[in-house]
Amino acid sequence: MNTESKDNICEEQLFSQFFKANSKTVFNYIYYKFGNEEKAYDAVQEAFMKLWENCAKVVPEKAKSYVYTVANNLYLNVIKAEKVRLKYADKSLKTTNISPEFILEENQFKEKLDRALESLPENQRSVFLLNRIDGKKYAEIAEIEGVSVKAIEKRMHLALKTLREQIDGI
Repeated sequence: MNTESKDNICEEQLFSQFFKANSKTVFNYIYYKFGNEEKAYDAVQEAFMKLWENCAKVVPEKAKSYVYTVANNLYLNVIKAEKVRLKYADKSLKTTNISPEFILEENQFKEKLDRALESLPENQRSVFLLNRIDGKKYAEIAEIEGVSVKAIEKRMHLALKTLREQIDGI
């Protein structure tokens, strides 16, 4: 094992630079999975806190992967807890002062879009959103996901194929 180098993620300046360079991308990655801004911010904050707490154990070259992994695990834990809560939640919607036609059209559009995105496997959905919304290149997404560029290309192809089939009227 190497002796401690001067590039240690525990150094406040290096950690701060790492945070500034990666926090937005990690946020977007988790936001696409959560679909909730607050939960995404919480997960990112928690992931970087865990990196700081374990900075002596994390090699600077692996810090990015570590943060993504921690944030993704936090996401999975929250989803698991929400599934239990939703099982017992009241699913009735309250009425508003908007016209019934508008509400109907809006709900139909939202349902169609949600169904199309939900029908995508998580890995295809995150690749699609990272590429199309964040403008990430396949190589960057492959590094984030920990897979090959070919795997990312395949996921994107399958995501686009599925979305084309399901959202023909949009």
